[in-house]
Amino acid sequence: MTKKAGKVKIHIDPVTRIEGHLKAEVEVKDGVVVDARLSGGMYRGFEQILRGRDPRDATQITQRICGVCPTAHATASAMALDDAFGVKLTENGRIARNLILGANFLQSHILHFYHLAALDYVNGPDTAPFIPRYGNNDVRLDPKTNKVGVDQYLEALEIRKICHEMVALLGGKMPHVQGIVAGGATEIPTREALNAYAERFKKVKDFVFNKYVPLIYLLAGPYGDLLKTGVGHKNLVSFGVFPLDAGGKNTLLKPGIYIDGKDYDVDPAKIKEYVKYSWFKDSTTGLNPTKGQTMPDPNKAGAYSFIKAPRYNNKPVEAGPLARMWATNPELSKAGQAALGVKKLRDIGDACFSILGRHVARAEETALVAMAVEEWLTQAEPGKETFVPAPIPEKAEGMGLTEAPRGALLHYVDIKDSVISNYQITSATIWNANPRDDMGVRGPIEESLIGVPVPDIDNPVNVGRLIRAYDP
Repeated sequence: MTKKAGKVKIHIDPVTRIEGHLKAEVEVKDGVVVDARLSGGMYRGFEQILRGRDPRDATQITQRICGVCPTAHATASAMALDDAFGVKLTENGRIARNLILGANFLQSHILHFYHLAALDYVNGPDTAPFIPRYGNNDVRLDPKTNKVGVDQYLEALEIRKICHEMVALLGGKMPHVQGIVAGGATEIPTREALNAYAERFKKVKDFVFNKYVPLIYLLAGPYGDLLKTGVGHKNLVSFGVFPLDAGGKNTLLKPGIYIDGKDYDVDPAKIKEYVKYSWFKDSTTGLNPTKGQTMPDPNKAGAYSFIKAPRYNNKPVEAGPLARMWATNPELSKAGQAALGVKKLRDIGDACFSILGRHVARAEETALVAMAVEEWLTQAEPGKETFVPAPIPEKAEGMGLTEAPRGALLHYVDIKDSVISNYQITSATIWNANPRDDMGVRGPIEESLIGVPVPDIDNPVNVGRLIRAYDP
């Protein structure tokens, strides 16, 4: 912590609990954040690793980008290869992929809230993993409600294990599934596998609807002020996910762009990645992913992150459950309608763009995906083909647009001489946790931190709450 000209600069490194590599620096004046910088300190370099390889390797290699959402990277990579190979999925292949990714979505959202964010609101016992924590961590729950939260924290570990088993039943194993490939899915579902998946799913669904979703609304009482802070740019991006037809034109969670209060269709040509404040060569700034280059420059003056700054139509856009639910605007769960007195997500209004609003969107999305998984289980046909073979083209390019639980995910592949000549990845977290762009505009989380209350500079609880509401 440093002090200068009435401002206090607070450094939090790492911000993340359990896993992740994010550093935050915020300036606080008169009890609120007045400036913020986020720094991603890890360079991954998967773009270089993939160059010159068999294109089919990409579905396996790119899963190592993220330990939380490998299944989403497998899906995006397979979609890019489907596009390049000219493959159209079978109906059973589409459903198999949805069931694999759907189980991973459920696991990831439960992980996100209970094991990465919930300790911002619930006090566990004075032992790891509940400590270390701030001396004054602003937990406001009465003992009875706090115990409910701690009990669910522990139960959620078992529920996540069950979700992993559901992924493995159709994806081969978890993490790093082997069942999602270019052309569909490798596992033709048997009746026994579907029954085993369905039996496990019952426990997950019960947890989601009877514990996770109600707990989120229970927090809205003592933490109601957190529905009013953390607004950000109010711009959103969703690529859509979970195709409802083999062509992928209709999806459960809709694609859409929301900028300056207006809705637009997604046009990938309007995406550019800027690197003025990122540790990459300046010569690579402002490129669309189809022209993208990944050339690190770790000693670059003025830069402060290994995360590029993606922009849509030169605007910073927030990705994740709020963006998807805003684009889809579904009816809320019964618990949500009862707690908020509104029917659909957009009826919540500006409170969506807040610390607690983002948790509401994630919990509601979990319920929506759970209902869809139940439907896909009835549609899957035992013994029916899930894979369409296709030769590797000598020359082709392809793009896969989907959603990881954390946000919009883009994979682009360019194939020459039947090997990968260029591969670019705009991953979910970088939409939110990026630094300033070439125009000096803050990234979505940086902007959302402005105005967040920090009444106790020794315990900047709300800074952590805000960042973790996006993507801890």
